[in-house]
Amino acid sequence: MHEESDSTLIARAKEEPEAFGLLYERYVDKVYNYIYYRTGHRQNAEDLTARTFYQALKHFPRYEDRGAPFSAWLYRIAHNLVANWHRDHSRRQLISLDQLATLKSPSGRDPDATTEKLDEEAVLLRAIRRLPPDRQQLIILKHVERMSNVEIGEIMGRTEGAIKSLYHRTLTSLREDLSSEWEELE
Repeated sequence: MHEESDSTLIARAKEEPEAFGLLYERYVDKVYNYIYYRTGHRQNAEDLTARTFYQALKHFPRYEDRGAPFSAWLYRIAHNLVANWHRDHSRRQLISLDQLATLKSPSGRDPDATTEKLDEEAVLLRAIRRLPPDRQQLIILKHVERMSNVEIGEIMGRTEGAIKSLYHRTLTSLREDLSSEWEELE
């Protein structure tokens, strides 16, 4: 049995609203991951993922396929909700208890090495969270969701060339930020 295309499911869901559940199942984990990496909190990510799909369902009757993937529409909704969340909760991101619980030292590994790795990851996460929202979104879509520049461009409403340029500037900025932070730590 072959998997139905998004456009086939969208057409079905316009006629049979319960078919929207198949689109939900297809994209819920990806949207959740995207939101989780932008917020750093499991409960907030769950709440914002639910809101993303609520908004999508609410506006689905007016959704029109304009050539961009359905996922791009979902990511735009998620992006807007995350931006609003950050504006409403403008605070420094700390490692949550959820994250600490999952960061256990693998057996037989040097605890100092594990602590050093966690410190490095925390420094990197802080640097990424200091980036402007569009650059955070780019890093997450590129490295967490493993999307191509074309796919990222569709989600962010930019050309492939603009995404390549933004990615290069983002990496340069991150490198400079991390260099200064590493110097401070030494």
